[in-house]
Amino acid sequence: MKKNFKVISNIITTCLLIVLLIMISLVIATKASGNEHLDLFGYQFKTVLSGSMEPHIDTGSVISIRSVDKLNSFKKGDIITYQTNDDTLVTHRIVEVKNQGEQYITKGDNNDAPDIAPVLAQNIVGTYSGLQVPYLGYIVSFYNSPAGSALFMILPGLLLISYAGYTIWSAIRDIEDKNQANT
Repeated sequence: MKKNFKVISNIITTCLLIVLLIMISLVIATKASGNEHLDLFGYQFKTVLSGSMEPHIDTGSVISIRSVDKLNSFKKGDIITYQTNDDTLVTHRIVEVKNQGEQYITKGDNNDAPDIAPVLAQNIVGTYSGLQVPYLGYIVSFYNSPAGSALFMILPGLLLISYAGYTIWSAIRDIEDKNQANT
């Protein structure tokens, strides 16, 4: 029984330590790069903040987009993420290709009309890869806030310290019980 408890204890301690190290690494990497989104293997992960693409893409989801190689390789029906003049990222569907792929008319699936301004090819950041994780965007947004960053770094550390304290307390109690049994 005690051997099983020790194995489980070691597994939990290792998992908490790994989570702590991952959270610290993510916070440091994100803050150091000044980037609010994670880039991994050529994919960027973006948080969806509006319902303009519902029901295809849900508000609060995290989506992955592939970086673009060829700026004029998009066709009607593609879902693209582009940067507006005020540096906002928008993910909408192409409804019309103009000027041999130098401009695109886009529209959110849930919007009544196409977007007013055409999207220039050089403003396209990436194409939607089809991967969507519902509701994760709410957690990511909180994580990017100062309170969220602190919580995601401090919470695993507190859990690790609490569990270590519990393990020490249990060991001391076992030693006391053995001493009382021997007297």
